[in-house]
Amino acid sequence: MYYLTIQIVDWVDIFSRQRYRDIFLDSLRYCQQEKGLQVFAYVIMSNHVHMIVNSQSDNLSATIGDLKKFTSKAIIRSIKHDVESRKAWMLDIFKENAGSHKRNKEFQIWTHENHAVVLYTNKFIEEKLFYIHENPVRAGLVEKAEDYLYSSARNYAGLPGLLDVVLLAVSWKTC
Repeated sequence: MYYLTIQIVDWVDIFSRQRYRDIFLDSLRYCQQEKGLQVFAYVIMSNHVHMIVNSQSDNLSATIGDLKKFTSKAIIRSIKHDVESRKAWMLDIFKENAGSHKRNKEFQIWTHENHAVVLYTNKFIEEKLFYIHENPVRAGLVEKAEDYLYSSARNYAGLPGLLDVVLLAVSWKTC
């Protein structure tokens, strides 16, 4: 089981738009159903995503790579073809970040790092779960973690969430 942080280059706040958050969630769902990705917790912030995940296919790195590759293409397509007031600014940043990379010839949305940390104790798992769920509270977006729609805190509080997650056996009060 791993704690991951994946972030947008130059901290561009791409996920301030619902359509980009939805692209990410749809891709996560696909990875759950088709690639064996187990999602235990997540939060989508404006420019990064925290997750606790594991892979039933034993190739988590490849699955996350595919997730980032697909979402990059889908987000760029949406930026180019949908109404987006920040279109030129975002495309310039993403193009500039691709310039020094061999694999991405045109646009680079995600940083290359996944900041993967192995979760090896229950205490460490609970710390990261709490950190993930409290992120929107610390950012001043909500007063209670479970009020943030783009987080598994809702699932852990017994509320309907946007993504099915595998609930970890922790006390919600400690999170």
